[in-house]
Amino acid sequence: MVHTKETWDERYAAGRFASAEPHRLLIDIGRQLTPDRALDLACGTGRHAIFLAQNGWDVTAVDNSTVGVEIARARAAEAGLKIDLRAADLEKGEFEIEAGAYDLVCDFHYLQRDLFPAMKAGVRPGGIVISTIHIYGEGEDHEGFLLKEGELRAFFEDCDILHYHETSLTDADAGDHHRRTAEIVAKRIL
Repeated sequence: MVHTKETWDERYAAGRFASAEPHRLLIDIGRQLTPDRALDLACGTGRHAIFLAQNGWDVTAVDNSTVGVEIARARAAEAGLKIDLRAADLEKGEFEIEAGAYDLVCDFHYLQRDLFPAMKAGVRPGGIVISTIHIYGEGEDHEGFLLKEGELRAFFEDCDILHYHETSLTDADAGDHHRRTAEIVAKRIL
């Protein structure tokens, strides 16, 4: 019998997804910013998009999982929020990040290295990118969806890095994350 990896649609349909609570970094930073346009990449079931919309942001949220997007849509409707939720495969280029269109771009636990330049270009000058990505270091097991220690910071070296931290044990984020992470808050300066 061949064992196939569970898809995100299957995972979300079975009720297995991260907490409904937003990441603490988004809570801390998001409340300090003046709400305007935000983009939540790989939004899953919408925990970050919903938080932002509740705090006055005009949010576009994108995920490959149609089930995740539908759950997010139902959660937003239940909360009386308007969020532009889109099912699109970022790896296949089904959603293009419009240059200079956002004041905030969020990417939590989704790694697509070739998306970082578009994320930076997608924020207006003075705009913020917030990202947390799982990492590995010397001697640690790793797979395709992990960054090497220091790699996230290097992607944003042309920005004003307002916050950077690599965890030493497990992520303190709500949800089921059991790997170390790098987190960054970067401000576009050009």
